[in-house]
Amino acid sequence: MIRKRYNEAKAGVQLAKSMNAQKFLSKIGIGKEDYYFWKQIGKALLCTYTLFGAAWLFNETSPLGWWTLKPRPKEERELAHLYERREFPYPGDKEAMEEFIAKGGMIGTTIGPKGVVEYDKDSYNYQKEMQNKKLEQEAQKLWLRMRNEVISELQEKGYDVE
Repeated sequence: MIRKRYNEAKAGVQLAKSMNAQKFLSKIGIGKEDYYFWKQIGKALLCTYTLFGAAWLFNETSPLGWWTLKPRPKEERELAHLYERREFPYPGDKEAMEEFIAKGGMIGTTIGPKGVVEYDKDSYNYQKEMQNKKLEQEAQKLWLRMRNEVISELQEKGYDVE
């Protein structure tokens, strides 16, 4: 029994010795002569991921605040002239604080539309509102087109429709 296991183990070692790892690796394209190529590929990937990571980080935590890599929807760009940036006074300056509060002070948000107080408006709600507005416009167009088709058909048949 012991002799049999010894022979099996010896056969496994001989099998491992006969299988040359470098020969196998060179067959699949990662042998010793390919190390330089894979090293260059690794460097290129590292640089690429570093640049993408830096762009992602800059986009999330932009020191500029007003300039990120995120695209703005067309509707938001068209309505940009309606927004103003509010300047908050220094908290220790009592005169400026009183003037600020007299003008309307803390009403609205830091960046809000002129003369309109908005509550609970985030980008998700804004996008949802724009989608609803587009849907209403498309429904109105479809309704007018269908109405005009019906009117033209009735006029072709000889009915007087206004």
